[in-house]
Order: sequence, then structure tokens, then C-alpha cells
Amino acid sequence: MTKALIVVTNTARFAGMNRATGVWLSEATHFHEVMANHGIAVDYVSPTGGYVPLDPGSLAPDAMDATNWRFYGDAQYRERRLAHSLRPDQVNADDYDIIYYAGGHGVMWDFPDSTAVAAIAQSIYQRGGLVTAVCHGVVGLLAMQDAEGQPFIAGRHVTGFTNEEEKNQPVN
Repeated sequence: MTKALIVVTNTARFAGMNRATGVWLSEATHFHEVMANHGIAVDYVSPTGGYVPLDPGSLAPDAMDATNWRFYGDAQYRERRLAHSLRPDQVNADDYDIIYYAGGHGVMWDFPDSTAVAAIAQSIYQRGGLVTAVCHGVVGLLAMQDAEGQPFIAGRHVTGFTNEEEKNQPVN
């Protein structure tokens, strides 16, 4: 049976400033919904396990759609997936065929150094599974290495935000 692992952040605040952050809700819920609609079970893991903060911007009225409201309003989802995400040491990579790094600004602080999550992703990839990411989630690929110990993204085409796009983000 195919199973997917969604990687989410534990970072609740921008480093060095009083600005809240976390996972961008729709970047977890929309992927989760697509997997569920195709009969694919989903688990959530974060670099340290436990609580997953939500980026306040992802809860703005213009960011919330029917999918987000359905997940956000589901107490079991909030409790199981966001309050108690798995720690990497609780995950058996062999149970998953897909790993998906969700975005949000919080990931910029904990994904690049999460070698434990990267090891899971590397194992999934080496078995022919999919390593996927959205938005800022691509920084999770920075912690990965190929079979020879080289950076996983070396020689690959990847996409992400440019520095110019980041400079245009509003700061509270």
C-alpha cells in the first residue's frame, strides 16, 4: 500500500524578530486531501516532533478555502497531525513511498539542518519513492545527500523563491 509522509515545521517565530510563522496551512491540507482522495494514507513528521505552529498569514480570510476550513475545523486533525506530529525516530522510512515537504516561512529555520528527516527522504528516494516539496519546503532538500555523500540537489533542476521575491514579503 502506498503511504505518504508530510514534513512540517516546528518553528513558530522568525529568528531574531517578533514575527509569528509556522507551516502554511494550505500547503499541508491540499496535499493531504489529494492523497486521501486517492486512497493514500498520510502521516505528519516534523524535525522535533510534537506541536506544529500555523503561519498566521495562512489563516487570513483570503487564504482559507473550503479544504482549509474542513481540516482546520477537524479537532482530530488538529490533535493528531498538528499537536502531535511524529518525530523522525518514530518513522520507518520503508512504510512510505512519498515524502512531501510542506512550506511556510518556518521551514527556513528547521528543514535545512534536519538530517534525521533527510535520512528518511533519502531512504524513500533510494527505494524508488518520490521526494516532493512545495514553496519554501524545498529547503528540506538541502539536508539530503546522494548515495556518494554529495548534496542531493547538485546537478538537478529545482525551483524555489528568489531573494528578490523574499524581499517583497511584508514584515510585521
